[in-house]
Amino acid sequence: MNFPNNRPLLALAPMQDVTDWAFWKLLAGYGGPDVYFTEYFRVTKGYRLQRSILRSVIENPTGKPAIAQIIGNDVEWMVKCAQQLEQHPVAAVDLNLGCPAPVVYRKCAGGGLLRDPGRIHELLGALRSGIGGRFTVKTRIGFSDPSEFDRLLDVFASHRLDLLTVHGRTVSEKYGPHVHLGRIAQAVTRMPCPVLANGNVGTVAEARHVWETTGARGLMIGRGAIRNPWIFQQIRDDFDGNPVTLPTGRDVLAYVDALYESSCSDDVPEKSQVQKMKKYTNFLGEGIGPDFLHDIRRVATKAEFFHVCRKSLDHGEPMKLEAARGG
Repeated sequence: MNFPNNRPLLALAPMQDVTDWAFWKLLAGYGGPDVYFTEYFRVTKGYRLQRSILRSVIENPTGKPAIAQIIGNDVEWMVKCAQQLEQHPVAAVDLNLGCPAPVVYRKCAGGGLLRDPGRIHELLGALRSGIGGRFTVKTRIGFSDPSEFDRLLDVFASHRLDLLTVHGRTVSEKYGPHVHLGRIAQAVTRMPCPVLANGNVGTVAEARHVWETTGARGLMIGRGAIRNPWIFQQIRDDFDGNPVTLPTGRDVLAYVDALYESSCSDDVPEKSQVQKMKKYTNFLGEGIGPDFLHDIRRVATKAEFFHVCRKSLDHGEPMKLEAARGG
């Protein structure tokens, strides 16, 4: 990973069942980020690498570095999985310490591990010893209270991490409106490795604010990239002093059409494909409006889906694709 001199490194956040190989390929056509993180490999005893996720690494369609993310708590099998991943063209292996899904954290994985710094210390030590290449971590700032981050940073700093991505919310805060930028700045000061900032980066203005406020070396964008695939190029243009181009409604409609086609498979029923598209349009709708979201959540067929999309997007007006921020 090469860090730019005049702007933040831009990374695509991993989002399960969303940022898959097909989305990577599509996003690369809009400029794309500097580095991609895979969906997580959910490691348990006896685990074998999931081929659908591994495809993003083996058949990387972007030409950019791919970091493979793992999640779990079985030390032996986490190390084995990391070593298996290193047999493929990965830029690094990343440990997920931030997933806020109850089905994950209740099993003491992802964000659930943040309740047990001692166990994190053991896992980091084993992974650092077992991984020959780069080893990175993506974390939230605590499970229920931001003050937990003080202890967690002590643990992270005691291991030779190559990169730390900090999502500036606790697990309990999920995807709430407030991001603790001061805690990300604390990590930048405390950690001997580069830090990426994650959380509520959905516009060029937000990118500049987070970068300047935290001092992070880079920005990780997830939901904002689903809503606005142009965002990475918009940020680059802004930092290069070039005009930032906004997509028109028809540009966005073409993106939705391309997203549908790239995700479509002949062996997937139409109803299932429409349901998958709703995962994307739930984020996209934040930048379009409540009427769009209301209507799109009630469609069942491809024809109904695109009727709603055309009703909202078949126009030539520029669109900011900004999400409303509360709190």
